[in-house]
Amino acid sequence: MFNWITNFINRIFGNSGIKKRKRLRKIVKRILKHGTALSTLTHDELREATNKLRRYLDEQLSSRTAAIKTLQDKAEATDNIKEQSKLYGEIEAHKEIYSQTQEHLLNTILPEAFAIVKETAKRFKEASPLVVSATDFDREIASKSDYVSLEGDKAYWKNTWQAGGQQVIWDMVHFDVQLMGGIVLHEGSVAEMRTGEGKTLAATLPAFLNGLTREGVHIVTVNDYLAKRDAAWMGPIFQFHGISVACIEDTPIQSPERRKAYEADITYGTGHGFGFDYLYDNIANTKAKQVQRGHRYAIVDEVDSILIDEARTPLIISSPSSHDDRPVYREIKPKIHRLYQAQKRLVTELIEEAKQLLAEGKRKSVGLKLFRAHRGLPNDPALIVLLSEKGNKKRLLATEDYYLQQNKKLMPEADAPLYFTIDHRTNAIDLTDKGIDYLTKKDEDRSFFVLPDIGAAIAEVADDKSLTDEEKIVKQREVLQTFGEKSSRIHAANQLIKAYATYRKDIDYVVLNGEVKIVDEKTGRILTGRRYSDGLHQALEAKEEVSIQQPSQTFASISPANQFLMYHKLAGMTGTAATEAEELAEIYHMDVVVIPPNKPVIRKDHPDRIYKTKKEKYQAIKKEVESIQKGIRPILLITPSVEESEQIRKLLKVPATQVLNAKNHHREAQIIAKAGEPSTVTIATQMAGRGTDIKVTLEVEKAGGLVVIIVEKSSIRRIDNQAKGRAGRQGQRGATYTYLALEDELIVHWWQGSMSSQVDKIWKPGEVLVDSMVSNMVRNVQKNK
Repeated sequence: MFNWITNFINRIFGNSGIKKRKRLRKIVKRILKHGTALSTLTHDELREATNKLRRYLDEQLSSRTAAIKTLQDKAEATDNIKEQSKLYGEIEAHKEIYSQTQEHLLNTILPEAFAIVKETAKRFKEASPLVVSATDFDREIASKSDYVSLEGDKAYWKNTWQAGGQQVIWDMVHFDVQLMGGIVLHEGSVAEMRTGEGKTLAATLPAFLNGLTREGVHIVTVNDYLAKRDAAWMGPIFQFHGISVACIEDTPIQSPERRKAYEADITYGTGHGFGFDYLYDNIANTKAKQVQRGHRYAIVDEVDSILIDEARTPLIISSPSSHDDRPVYREIKPKIHRLYQAQKRLVTELIEEAKQLLAEGKRKSVGLKLFRAHRGLPNDPALIVLLSEKGNKKRLLATEDYYLQQNKKLMPEADAPLYFTIDHRTNAIDLTDKGIDYLTKKDEDRSFFVLPDIGAAIAEVADDKSLTDEEKIVKQREVLQTFGEKSSRIHAANQLIKAYATYRKDIDYVVLNGEVKIVDEKTGRILTGRRYSDGLHQALEAKEEVSIQQPSQTFASISPANQFLMYHKLAGMTGTAATEAEELAEIYHMDVVVIPPNKPVIRKDHPDRIYKTKKEKYQAIKKEVESIQKGIRPILLITPSVEESEQIRKLLKVPATQVLNAKNHHREAQIIAKAGEPSTVTIATQMAGRGTDIKVTLEVEKAGGLVVIIVEKSSIRRIDNQAKGRAGRQGQRGATYTYLALEDELIVHWWQGSMSSQVDKIWKPGEVLVDSMVSNMVRNVQKNK
């Protein structure tokens, strides 16, 4: 009844979503009408239609351009500051009117411009080569590419070229829903288009239209591979009409080649690439070293990832610091290694004692053992498993509440057996008295890791009447030097403990070619050029016994939010923006418009399958894979980390298994190209959930399509949705399975122990639980996080 009433009200009055789509469909009809007229033109006449649009824009804006130029000349000619200020104010007012006029003109020519792009895509698909009268631009493209050749005064444009390491044959023509998405992007909003609906192709429409201004369009992708691929893949469609295309990721930083890439009508790159270029331009000491020319219009692919997830980490340009504390890390690393091993043994003993007490039924004594183990190593795998059992998380929290009373007065008693403590909420590290004794047992000075009271020490020297004034100065310098050395040593010790106890190899970072590389927890990709700050990265380098890089100091920084808010017009596209709509509107002033799919989604998303332990879950996944492999359907397993991807590979023991993770991300194109082939098993981290297109064969489609198995849910729901979106693209068949265990990190760390007690009431030993209540609980955890 409720749905019927809602549908009735929507039919009579409409709602914002329906009204927007109705308006978009009206514009689409105008585009299609222009397309019918364009279809009768020759190739040369089609290209001339683009030239006419450019001339129209230039003519309509010429008076505004001339007025701004006149005012600028006057401002530069006068030395009167008051007059200059007045003229620059007038220039800004004229520029604002210019922008408004320009946007109105672009809206006017949008239907024809979009129709030109669609007609061009259609012709590239249906015929090869396209023969046109050669222009200087054709000759330039022919000199550096193999898809354009010249014979006399004719240029021959083929429909096959290299993109992303693969030879592609152009086979795409814009669907109506892609035209709708293109309109939304042109208007500076976010187009939410389901995975597989062709966002990359949809972006060609507003990029072409805004590229006619010659003021620069920036298309922003999540990594350099996609930036290079998309520039090469979509480039010929633009270039056929004399619109220049470049990718900054193909050029050196602060180089003439980089500047030329920015001079192109359409420039592809990563968010980091565009952001760092802005920073370098701001610290450049000459104009010749600057590369960017302005920030008119940007289209951000995977907008929720770039503008929300990555926006929490600023971009920083740093230079080597004059203070080199690398020797400190090398000196104390062996001490911290031994300390960590001692803590690890202690925590293992506490866990075993807790298990023994539980077996003996002495449950009241378990809480303190668990609390101490949690304070010692909160990420210990054995502890996580133990806390997933009924009642144990509740016992730990009750004990924690007891010791936190009276301003943590009783906490030293709880921490006494530990060598150091970790606050699981803040990751703050504190050495205990026992830990300090352990570290200094072979040193004469027990205060080796104890910071002195610098004020009292300076005052004591000042009050020492046995010293002359010169001797006091020397003594006070010695006190300050000792304080600095100890401060550096204690800081390095804390960072080393954090590196050992809270940062996990092949989960938080990987070691490649003798370097520690950070892994993005949300995408599974390496964060190229990023380093942990405040000495933590050096601590990890010391831990992994690779070369410790010199510390750095910040030269310039910018937050991604401020970086993208510089654009006069900003748009974005993704398959999963609705959950972030409020934040995108509040920070970036962008509405989210949901674009309907071209074909109904028929992929079968199976309910979550929940197991009590990871071991049971892994065995169930193994059986599922073996069952699917009896046919020819390819399988994509999505894992939360590099470590787990390799564990799953060992468990499955499938000879043909491909693995895609941060360690071999350079082979992403080749691995993904094979992931849709019959009987293929591909294991990948969440990096396979973004920007990749797994194409299945007709044989696979008839057999049921690609199967996606999510090994463990992400802390962010849309990342799981992206992974599911790898299957069932463009109305194809496909299936997804999601597996959970009460030992999964998301459940253990975020459900505070209440889930297992509720689940146990309806659980049978060894049974898989398919229960909407538990799935809803997990979704709420993801939402809250």
